[in-house]
Amino acid sequence: MRSPFFHGIFLPWIRRAGAWLFAPALGVVSWGELTAHPPSLPGPWQWDKLDHCTAYFGLGLLATLGWGKRHTVLWVWAAVVAIGATLEAVQALVGRDADWGDLLANAIGATIGSALAAAYLAVPRVPLEPNARARAGKDAP
Repeated sequence: MRSPFFHGIFLPWIRRAGAWLFAPALGVVSWGELTAHPPSLPGPWQWDKLDHCTAYFGLGLLATLGWGKRHTVLWVWAAVVAIGATLEAVQALVGRDADWGDLLANAIGATIGSALAAAYLAVPRVPLEPNARARAGKDAP
């Protein structure tokens, strides 16, 4: 029997997780961008552009998984980049410097995350017939 993973049974859960986790992730990213003294992460994340790219990779991934098929992926990506641009502009109000490099890193991360999620959403799924769908639920470990 084929795995139900690529037959659409798992997809609604992934989409719900993306939609539900986007708001908390946005809160963490907003805090990181607007706090007066952001934490310094160890390892390669000591370079702040990698911090921005990683954060917006997550936001782009979650937003596209959550809303990518209901809305054009391009609009979802544009919304995530607009959030990044807005937060960069607001940084001036909290005593931090807005940086074009940060905005570019945000856009690169959002692009990679959205592209990965869009690729996952584009995987063709063969719908199961009703009896196979019931069996897949019962046979799951």
